[in-house]
Amino acid sequence: MRWYGPNDPVSLADIRQSGATGIVTALHQIPNGEAWPREAIRERKKLIEQAGLTWSVVESVPVHENIKTRSGNFEQYIKNYQESIRNLAAEGVRTVCYNFMPILDWTRTNLAYLLPDGSRALRFEMKAIAAFDVHILKRPGAAKDYPEEMLQMAKTYFEALSSEDKDKLVNTIIAGLPGAEAGYSVEDFQEALNTYDGIDAATLGNNLNAFLSEIVPVAEENKVYLCIHPDDPPYPIFGLPRVVSTAADYDRILKANDSPFNGFTFCTGSLGVRADNDLPTMIKKYGDYIHFLHLRSTQRDEEGNFYEANHLEGNVPMAEVVEAIIRLQQKRGKSLPMRPDHGHQMLDDLGKVTNPGYSAIGRLRGLAELRGLEIGIARSIFE
Repeated sequence: MRWYGPNDPVSLADIRQSGATGIVTALHQIPNGEAWPREAIRERKKLIEQAGLTWSVVESVPVHENIKTRSGNFEQYIKNYQESIRNLAAEGVRTVCYNFMPILDWTRTNLAYLLPDGSRALRFEMKAIAAFDVHILKRPGAAKDYPEEMLQMAKTYFEALSSEDKDKLVNTIIAGLPGAEAGYSVEDFQEALNTYDGIDAATLGNNLNAFLSEIVPVAEENKVYLCIHPDDPPYPIFGLPRVVSTAADYDRILKANDSPFNGFTFCTGSLGVRADNDLPTMIKKYGDYIHFLHLRSTQRDEEGNFYEANHLEGNVPMAEVVEAIIRLQQKRGKSLPMRPDHGHQMLDDLGKVTNPGYSAIGRLRGLAELRGLEIGIARSIFE
């Protein structure tokens, strides 16, 4: 399970009681771009092991924005990233998740979307994004990125918002979600967007390839498995390009830097937002490069909206996905780290302050469901 460190409302003791054996965490206290010292890595690892758990995966070592835009002091930030990889390997932590999403990490418009059963989920709504983009941020040229029907829906939505609702929407989108690299004010966000002027998907893809050409050799030397997380959502927002959203993106990444240590975090929820992503087929095709999995499901519609569904429901064919994973693990002769993701806020957690998507009980439900599914499918295959 993912753990956000000593200040996480979900403790290591809670996670151990869930039956999970591995921890997915990061040193969030270290400023983005700085190298992670061995001492800090060792201290975090010791804390986890004292709780009877293992630090299985780093999520994430953030990639500085200057690296993504190949600007400013990006060479030094790359050296710092290389040092972090070496220091993690020296302390026995050898799976590193990261992403290459411009400016924002995963993005949602509602952190407490009420479901019919009374639980609450994370939701992404396109008209809310458009309302923020066109009427609050007032990004130059924003209107041309949306069809006329969506612009009208966004206008109606915006005009119905109270001042408090507007502040809540702004905070939800740009103030920083758990694990995000940074939070922004509206003004700062526009300044950050300006740094991507002239950077389209082709340029950002080339910048990712250049970054990997300098990082992958260090990963190979230290036997560290790099696994890039897909874009979330897996399509452009705020005029920012996306380069890790489809099978074609996977092909491009591997063509430029084909190495067993250059691989993927296979997030079924993020990839599943796109109907053109065939998840079981992707697992079979890219299985040798999948080093970490996020198992969650999303329910999408044709407008680009989606919410976090129960782990065994929604648009992700979870049974077929888990069967493909089981067969992949048998083929590779190893167990891959995987975790439930973005659980619903439910039961006693409804009255608690929790990290959005990372309350205890919702993830525990997901973990239990996924475990049962895995055991049932494995027995049907091998017995």
